[in-house]
Amino acid sequence: MKFLDQAKIYVRSGDGGDGVIAFRREKYIEFGGPDGGNGGRGGDVIFRAVPALNTLIDFRYTQHFKARKGGNGAGSDRTGAAADNVIIDVPVGTQIFDEDRETLLADLDEAGKEILLCRGGDGGRGNAHYKTSTNRAPRRADKGWPGEERWVWLRLKLIADVGLVGLPNAGKSTLLSVASRARPKIADYPFTTLHPQLGVVRLNTTEEFVIADIPGLIEGASEGAGLGDRFLGHVERCATLLHLIDGTESQIVKHWRLIRHELEAYDPGLAAKPEIIVLNKCDSLTAEQKSAKKRALAKASGAEVLTLSGVTGEGLPELLRLLQNRVNAAKESKQA
Repeated sequence: MKFLDQAKIYVRSGDGGDGVIAFRREKYIEFGGPDGGNGGRGGDVIFRAVPALNTLIDFRYTQHFKARKGGNGAGSDRTGAAADNVIIDVPVGTQIFDEDRETLLADLDEAGKEILLCRGGDGGRGNAHYKTSTNRAPRRADKGWPGEERWVWLRLKLIADVGLVGLPNAGKSTLLSVASRARPKIADYPFTTLHPQLGVVRLNTTEEFVIADIPGLIEGASEGAGLGDRFLGHVERCATLLHLIDGTESQIVKHWRLIRHELEAYDPGLAAKPEIIVLNKCDSLTAEQKSAKKRALAKASGAEVLTLSGVTGEGLPELLRLLQNRVNAAKESKQA
């Protein structure tokens, strides 16, 4: 399945049905009278978040959604039928923006959450509605009210607890594969990850968290270099960032600062999230090299630096436990 996290679609709710002009003509009703019914209500357009979806690819092929018009009224005071609503299912984490791509209309961040985006038009009144003591035979009926229409942008931000960031080939996909059952593409060339990947990490029967791997960042990503920084939107909701650094590189401090710069350029709020710095591929380093690089990185960042080998699993249990504790603390603070 292809991954798509942005889409522009057109939505329109249904017009209301028309009211009608009608009069009673029963044989034994001496004076008859107006009995034109009202029109039915047009269909609404509703967006609903469902957990079974994880991409907006369906909206590449279907971009117009229109609800039906309400039924017209009829004689004998019969009201027209209300039209069915159009329910558009989207992945959990989908944001709906106005056509300007800046005005947020809805954020469907929970499964089952719904938003009525375009309300259907009300039905028009039939002539029976206008009967009064002085106007016994009104010949007035109204058209149904028009529905609403608009172009909107859908943007998907995956729901994950931990976001993996780093340069290409830092070992993010390898970590995701050994920590969860996800099977991302792994190769020894840059940009093997072309779209975000999710994995569920289960420590035991009661503790688990979701980790998101996004395509690697390079210098100038905020200006469109490489795959750009658009995929950073998928880690905006994370409780903590896991910053992986390739320990076999010679300029690890420079690489750490580069990623920090790109995070700041994208969104200072994202850069302010709690960060865990991990020196990866330590199985290829001697004890002296590992210690020296760890000290240099800790001095530059002012934070604790963990060591890891995604291949051998060295340091993996300790890292996963730390991540689980961070996720638990974030959830507790959110509920408080």
